[in-house]
Amino acid sequence: MNNDEAVIRLTEVEQSRAHFKLGPLNLNVPKGYVTAIVGPNGSGKSSTFRLLLDLAKADRGSMEMFGEPVGRDDVKLKQRVGYLPDDSLSEEDSLRGSERAAFTKIWYPGWDVNRYTELLNLFEVNPDLKLGKMSKGMRRKFELTLALSHDPELLLLDEPSSGLDPLAWKKMIEVLHHYMEQGNRTILMATHIIDEVRRLADYIVFLVNGRALGVYEKDELFSSWHIFYVQDERSVYELLSGIPGIRAKEKAGGGVIKVITNKAMDAEKWLQKEGIKITGRTPMELDEIMASLIDNDRLRMRQS
Repeated sequence: MNNDEAVIRLTEVEQSRAHFKLGPLNLNVPKGYVTAIVGPNGSGKSSTFRLLLDLAKADRGSMEMFGEPVGRDDVKLKQRVGYLPDDSLSEEDSLRGSERAAFTKIWYPGWDVNRYTELLNLFEVNPDLKLGKMSKGMRRKFELTLALSHDPELLLLDEPSSGLDPLAWKKMIEVLHHYMEQGNRTILMATHIIDEVRRLADYIVFLVNGRALGVYEKDELFSSWHIFYVQDERSVYELLSGIPGIRAKEKAGGGVIKVITNKAMDAEKWLQKEGIKITGRTPMELDEIMASLIDNDRLRMRQS
């Protein structure tokens, strides 16, 4: 990740509330890529977006977008951003979609009515309906349309597929792929949909209990995190502590030991060199990787 090309920079950002602390967060979001923030509910994903948009204030640390400090109420800076929040505003329920769009376009000189109409047709959204009368999926598609219609340089998407049926989800993926084709646009998204991460993300940030547990290049992450099953014989269990990238090991029964590593290629070579028989090997899914990171983080916190 080239930090010089970061569209977003968070440096030692903290926000403390009565029952939750976010941070300290250090994060650089690279220009021209899709970065996905994944983590359990309540881990701080939505709070991070609100801080970036100056909808809430950090207690300490610094934030930048496009090289400019966040927090100066800079309208021109926000005009470069499209935002899809996790929750719709109930205060807007009485507005028709067309009325909401008319209000939105006032704030964006780059509003493209043709793009707006194209997306409405693609998503099969009726803008004459009141927002409160739209289904959750239709309202989601309408709000995504609003976020895209002024041709933003940066998209902040908080659980973008929430409420979408499989066909609408596929259309959304295609729209976001098309959005990224120019090469100079950036997406920061929060999601818990594994297939969404696989289809869209270039980088993955694991955010748990308000803290980032790491930033990973997606393809490298999935190729390096594997589970090995090895034959339990001699003093293999103790020897396995030396396997490259070891994150966990346990006896799985039936004369087999289960080993988790984040350096799969090196681990396989090491096992072969040590003469340890591999009985099985499985690449890990995103939720399994996150669970392993959380377990290791809890252990580290207890030890410290």
